[in-house]
Amino acid sequence: MTEPHAENGGKRALERAGGSLVYVVTPEALDVDLERGGDLISLWLTLWREKWTIIIATVLITLAATAYSLLADKWYRAELVMVAAEPHTDHGGLADQLGNLGGLAGIAGLSIGAKSSAEPLAVLRSRQFLGGFIADYHLIPVLFPQDFDSAGRCRSSDPSSCPDRYDAFKKFSEKVLDIAEDKKTGLVTVGVEWIDPALAASWANLLVERLNERMRQRALEESAANVDYLKRELAGATVVPLQQSIGRLLQSELQKAMLARVTTEFAFRVVDRAEVPKWRVWPKRAQLIALAMIIGGLLSSLCVLGLSNVREKLKRAR
Repeated sequence: MTEPHAENGGKRALERAGGSLVYVVTPEALDVDLERGGDLISLWLTLWREKWTIIIATVLITLAATAYSLLADKWYRAELVMVAAEPHTDHGGLADQLGNLGGLAGIAGLSIGAKSSAEPLAVLRSRQFLGGFIADYHLIPVLFPQDFDSAGRCRSSDPSSCPDRYDAFKKFSEKVLDIAEDKKTGLVTVGVEWIDPALAASWANLLVERLNERMRQRALEESAANVDYLKRELAGATVVPLQQSIGRLLQSELQKAMLARVTTEFAFRVVDRAEVPKWRVWPKRAQLIALAMIIGGLLSSLCVLGLSNVREKLKRAR
């Protein structure tokens, strides 16, 4: 007798509820579900409870980045664009002596009489060349103004603690000078970054001028040595064909020496000289501030979640 009454009561309850099942969840069960450590809703609630802590920390980090961008030294970049000069060879040289063999060498990937930028660029990056440039223009106090006074004297009582030419070369080659070569076009860009835009442009132009002069003097020395050798060989030659061959080589070396004496842009031809830059390259204020906001928000959120997790573990341990 009880079961029919129960079934009828259940049917009447479903009819009153619209014919659908109704599930009742207690507040205690809901709280347990929300407080699970790995639940996204729990993480969001934790962040929302500590939203002012996150906002304040993000604002402080952003203000610190803004202050740095306003107070930091402004760096400027001056650029000079150049291209390897044409080969300083003339008719009668080694390439002409080889005749058709020169074409075969070209097919094989060998370059006879062609101008390469590898050696001049290696000289430009070398410790000897840059060290000489730094020494000739007394750039050590300029590169390290915090270690020297206005007269160029070391501020420290211990002179060995002051930067020397090795420190100057390292800073100049790593932070000041930038050389980029485009293999497709053959263009070489020499960039100089410094806090004084006029000095940056001046250094870029002077470096290329000194490089051309260094390579020109090297070519003159090589030609002089070759001419002396060929003259001695010519004086000792007794066979007419050999004398003619040596004479042609001697003529070629004399032409190279003449071209080296009259050509100022010996290794590189300047396409676009460096000018005083107008705009700074560092600090980039907009990027710094935006990055600080992102990093500040992420770090503060991670710290809030970490502290919340620690507090939860301490509660469970009690």
